[in-house]
Amino acid sequence: MPRHLTPTTFEGSGHAGAHVLTESDRLVSASPAGIDAGWDGAPHPALLAAPDGTVHAANEAARLLFPALRPGRLLADCVSAWLCAAHAAGPAVAAGRVDDRTFDAHPVRQPEGPVMWWLVETTELHAAREALRRERERTAFLSAASDALLGSLNVPRTMEVAAELSAGHLADAAWIVAPGTRGRYSAVVCVRGARPCPLTLEIDPDELPGLAEALQGFPPVPSRWIDPAQAPTWIVPEGFGRVGSVVVTPLPGHGVPAGALILLRRTEHHAFTEDEEVFARLFAARSGAAMSAARLFEQQSSITEVLTEELLPPVLEQIGGVEFAGGYRPAQDTDRLGGDFYDVHPLGEGESLALLGDVCGKGLEAAVLTGKIRNTLHALLPMADDHGRMLRLLNSSLLSSHHTRFATLALVSACRHGQEVRLRVTSAGHLPPLVVRADGTVEEVVCRGSLIGVLPEIEVSGQDIVLAPGETCLLYTDGITEARGGPLGGEMFGEARLRRALGECAGMPAEAVVERVQMLASEWVGAGLHDDMALLAITAPRERHLTAVRGPGSP
Repeated sequence: MPRHLTPTTFEGSGHAGAHVLTESDRLVSASPAGIDAGWDGAPHPALLAAPDGTVHAANEAARLLFPALRPGRLLADCVSAWLCAAHAAGPAVAAGRVDDRTFDAHPVRQPEGPVMWWLVETTELHAAREALRRERERTAFLSAASDALLGSLNVPRTMEVAAELSAGHLADAAWIVAPGTRGRYSAVVCVRGARPCPLTLEIDPDELPGLAEALQGFPPVPSRWIDPAQAPTWIVPEGFGRVGSVVVTPLPGHGVPAGALILLRRTEHHAFTEDEEVFARLFAARSGAAMSAARLFEQQSSITEVLTEELLPPVLEQIGGVEFAGGYRPAQDTDRLGGDFYDVHPLGEGESLALLGDVCGKGLEAAVLTGKIRNTLHALLPMADDHGRMLRLLNSSLLSSHHTRFATLALVSACRHGQEVRLRVTSAGHLPPLVVRADGTVEEVVCRGSLIGVLPEIEVSGQDIVLAPGETCLLYTDGITEARGGPLGGEMFGEARLRRALGECAGMPAEAVVERVQMLASEWVGAGLHDDMALLAITAPRERHLTAVRGPGSP
């Protein structure tokens, strides 16, 4: 910028009277031949204008920028409106565009004198700032989009979110198309400002260039190679108007394609740029990962549901005139499975086999072993008349597996004889069952035995008992007696409390006995930690056996 020199008087400025100007003012106001070479050859446009907007002088760069710029003319007639407004409002740094270039205008003013405007081009700086702003916006959008896409592990909902985000930020309308079979494809279409619409397409993906490849996970076809006029009619939403440009890009999943993203823009909007296509692929990568995660979750949930149904304790009912009722509470209230289990299998001719067991540990690993034990015992039902043989074969099966866990087990064969129920009880390391008689007396069934899955040879013992009408035999796991709680929070429920509770259940149905014991144990534990709890009650009903009741018309 020119250095201020000694002021001198300049006349002929186009105004009545004389103005006191600096030496710089005199130089730039002189005839072209007298302009200082440094001023006229400055790389930045510069011009000198009086407070009323009259141009005094301009260097070569300014005249090239504003071809109409001449001394004596008004700024309003020869420069951009933004610069004219800045001069009229009072000298202050201003910014604006001249054609496709951006400038910052810096004023230099002497008191009561004209203003010299220096214009510094900032086109590249503004472009860099705009690129940075756009990149920050895109980064923020991708982050928010990832949160929204991963907010639901439901495939249809994830597709709807992806379509809505695409239509709202990337295009005027968007399609999400999932891989299909036999020409049927699940899809979601969304127009900007509208709700996403799920539907099933029956199409030939080869009709739209790049779609078949995208559904197989191949790189996208550039949008400039896709002629919107040749695109199939199904991609145009109702009332959308003419399509000006189309982008098709794959949705990459976890090792397999998750689908394809189709973006549409109307004719009145500019076509997709290469930069926008790259950004669309970044969004597609997040959408594909979310869809793939949702699909994997659904598959795992389906598998888990099937396996869980097989591992859950069965719903029990009366079999052969004998009442059965079971209760189970896992160690963690959020779990459905654990290491305790029970089953009842009808054997024919009014006989049934009941079993209750406890696998060492809790949680999913213990539940897996309970499933194996239950399946093995189910396969051994043909030899249910020999409890010892069943338990020894089960022990051999567990020893030959990779499991290092052991289990305790109690088997009970039950059969109705008149008003009585006869039981044959065999134990393999399990807690002895308790019998509550009709008068409230509680007896312990004497049977012991070895743990299952520890030693090559095991010992089992059993006892035969008879239940009169209203009497119950209760099998239980140590999660009941070892449940800690009570007033001080650390005392075990214990066998004594269990016996007292059973004594109060004399004459109750099997289901009522189980509910009563479960309620007392749960109240004792409260919100404290506990092991898996399982109960199995076998009761001789008070009423007569159904086969002994005469039907209608009987004599």
